Amino acid sequence: MSMNEDLEDARQAWIEAYEEQGERDGLFKTTSSKTVPPLRDPTDLEDWEPTQALGVPGSYPFTRGVYETMYRGRLWTMRQFAGFGTPQETNERYHYLLENGQTGLSVAFDMPTLYGYDADSDYALGEVGKCGVNVSSLLDMETLFEGIPLDKVSTSMTINAPAPMLWAMYLAIAEKQGVPFEKLRGTIQNDMLKEFIAQKEWVMGPQKSMKVVTDTIEYAVKNTPKWNVLSISGYHIREAGSTAAQELAFTLANGMEYARWAVDRGLDPDDFLPRFSFFFNSHNDLFEEIAKFRAARRIWSDFTRNELGAENERSWLLKFHTQTAGCSLTAQQPLNNIVRTTIQALAAVLGGTQSLHTNSYDEALALPTEKAARIALRTQQVLAHESGVANTIDPLGGSYYVEWLTDEMENEARSYFDEINDQGGVLPAIQNGYFQREIANASHTFQKEIDEGDRIIVGVNDFTSGNDEDEIEILHIDAENAQERQTRRIEQAKDIRDEKRTQDALHAFEAACKDGDNEMPYILECVKAYATLGEMCDVWRRVYGEYREDAII
Repeated sequence: MSMNEDLEDARQAWIEAYEEQGERDGLFKTTSSKTVPPLRDPTDLEDWEPTQALGVPGSYPFTRGVYETMYRGRLWTMRQFAGFGTPQETNERYHYLLENGQTGLSVAFDMPTLYGYDADSDYALGEVGKCGVNVSSLLDMETLFEGIPLDKVSTSMTINAPAPMLWAMYLAIAEKQGVPFEKLRGTIQNDMLKEFIAQKEWVMGPQKSMKVVTDTIEYAVKNTPKWNVLSISGYHIREAGSTAAQELAFTLANGMEYARWAVDRGLDPDDFLPRFSFFFNSHNDLFEEIAKFRAARRIWSDFTRNELGAENERSWLLKFHTQTAGCSLTAQQPLNNIVRTTIQALAAVLGGTQSLHTNSYDEALALPTEKAARIALRTQQVLAHESGVANTIDPLGGSYYVEWLTDEMENEARSYFDEINDQGGVLPAIQNGYFQREIANASHTFQKEIDEGDRIIVGVNDFTSGNDEDEIEILHIDAENAQERQTRRIEQAKDIRDEKRTQDALHAFEAACKDGDNEMPYILECVKAYATLGEMCDVWRRVYGEYREDAII
């Protein structure tokens, strides 16, 4: 009898015993509501070829990791997302985090900044500094990074619609510090497609936004060789309620769209692809998340090598940052969030992330206190130095379940690519509401499982005794005081600037927008002349008009 026949006989005997024993009452589904089989074994991978599906770390198709040594060579960057109140307050938090072992900065901006409004705008009322730091001019950015040498730290900025302006402010500070652009390391998110799909923070419409994003890609290729000009984000797609497979598919589809626009601009894929990075969510289902990350690398390397024709292996790499799932955090029994975050961080590490942010346990109630932020950072440090997971590369590679699930993730993502193509591509799919409907349906399914008690959320719909949210000390932001202080900062910036230089720069920027020129050099001149964020975004509003999304039915 052959080994396969032995295995089949053993499997059949197990099935009979399993059915006789019966299952406990439970929801055997992933976080994405995908049914989980009770067992996977070699018979589920009969056509699976490890050389093609796995390879080795650092080699195509990169399923096992983008670098040969992975964490044996260098640990992931521990990059805590932080920003609140005024630039001065956030600068103090950055120094605190760096002193406690953080290895990269990640800037969270408030709502007025994300929408391109100054702190003194009527649209900013009650929101200044509330969910991130307010930055209205170069003067604010100078304070934000005071005492932080930009040639020694890697900085990520979660900014999209006004990303060119905030990036230009960072470049201007580098000039003031005497740091050449080619030494700067970091990332701007700059992912407008995701905004139209999920997060809804924009100035102008999809077509003009894509033109401006392509401008930044072109500028980065020529001026900032170590800077990641795009962080293509699935995080917010997942936070909006998508499944893991939708997050995977929609994020990679967006990345492919940016790459095609850059090629159409005349850029060489090998020049811009190494400057693309990705940003994923890590949710509660350990194995589903690991499979998602592994499938993402495989799909992206296939696209960049075989469709775009990139020849440099660095162009095939899907490098990604991970943040644990904010939408999984609960206000009830908030200390349970430490456990959730640990599981999610473990999934990111086992999935091969390049950098990681761990959410704080109090974030369902408020922005993190210093204590909560420190515990979140310590969670990463314990994983790195005590758990053993950084000692070997892709330890789950070859697991029947993980390999089967990785293949399932890839196949489901490719099915979504076909559906997006049937819609006419990413932009038509955005405009006809395809992405929005898919995410809404997935979110509804998940919430229905919770509401009906099929899916247990500990401390929310079961095990609810001992809720201790009132015992948690939270951070309070005085938005009214922050707005007053930031309004005075805008007045200060206008007092110190040469008004003629500022207006000349703004007029040149407006002319460049009308003529279709690359806007980045003009934005940088506006920034250095201390034009405010709102003044620059108002140029866009005049030239391109403000975008309004149609209702999705």
